[in-house]
Amino acid sequence: MKQHAHHHHAHHDESGLADMLDLDAQVFSSYLDEVTDWVRRHAPEAPRKVADVGAGTGAGGLALARAFTAAEIVAIDQSPVMLDRLRAAAYEQGVGDRLSVVRADLDSGWPPIDALDVAWASSSLHHVADPDRVLRDIRAALNPGGLLAVIEMDALPRFLPDDIGLGRPGLEARCHEAAARADWNAHPDWRPHLEAAGFAVVAQHSFTAEAGPASPSARRYGHTVLNRFRSALGDRLAADDLDTLDRLLADDHPASLRNRRDLTVRAVRTAWAALRP
Repeated sequence: MKQHAHHHHAHHDESGLADMLDLDAQVFSSYLDEVTDWVRRHAPEAPRKVADVGAGTGAGGLALARAFTAAEIVAIDQSPVMLDRLRAAAYEQGVGDRLSVVRADLDSGWPPIDALDVAWASSSLHHVADPDRVLRDIRAALNPGGLLAVIEMDALPRFLPDDIGLGRPGLEARCHEAAARADWNAHPDWRPHLEAAGFAVVAQHSFTAEAGPASPSARRYGHTVLNRFRSALGDRLAADDLDTLDRLLADDHPASLRNRRDLTVRAVRTAWAALRP
């Protein structure tokens, strides 16, 4: 299970993926606070145990720790790289005593965790082999009245205007089209799956997260994402688009991301809130 990853990330690149997840959390910190506040409004009162399913480097789990200040947080992921970063970040933020990590591959079964009041699965369910089974496992682990929040990125983040004054207009749109053909970030509407697993979907909401003008973190984030387009989609993009990407990614080029004043960050994510009856 490659939690909190897009389909194209290779196992050997866990450190690079972890860097990108950390940058995403920095750039969209206000979004995290907004979505966890939304989750809190639908959660049972005073939850005692909260699970981050597919925790990655822990942005969601740490936001949950801030939202539910009396709860024990359990972070589940299969990557020791991710869990090590999460544990270190938890102690840096003063919540290490309330957070435990569980290394588990959800394709092999649900770990021995039960009596949950809230479960959170952000950009993780679409990476498991049998998400319907995992949803049933989460339902079984939740107390009656417990909440599952599922969050997905509707599209990959955008950074640039259509015409960047370099190459053909529409570069980023073509990168996104190539990524879609490669099934990056593909996920279904989770409502029917949640209902089939026995949940009652009580709310659905789209969150738009924007950051601009671009901070140094946003520029690093943009560089990381566009570099992944360049390295993973090289055989799906035209030669002139690859050349434009090379110029954007080259620190010594006048049009590089480092020098651009028109770089912003925008992402849209959808959340489903589902209760165990």
